[in-house]
Amino acid sequence: MHISTLAEYDAAMARLDALMDAPEGTEEIDALADALAEYEAEHYPIDPPTPEAAAEFRREQEAGGE
Repeated sequence: MHISTLAEYDAAMARLDALMDAPEGTEEIDALADALAEYEAEHYPIDPPTPEAAAEFRREQEAGGE
């Protein structure tokens, strides 16, 4: 399965949402999730954090554990 357009993405998300209550072992869920992840990686990439941002996040996480 390949998602090429935003309309196909929206339809796949709606179908995945509908399948969330389906019995376990539904192969369609896996196929949809993989196709959605591929589309998101291509159209909505997330850059890795800068070293400064990563260090700040780490400090915040450590401070929250007190």
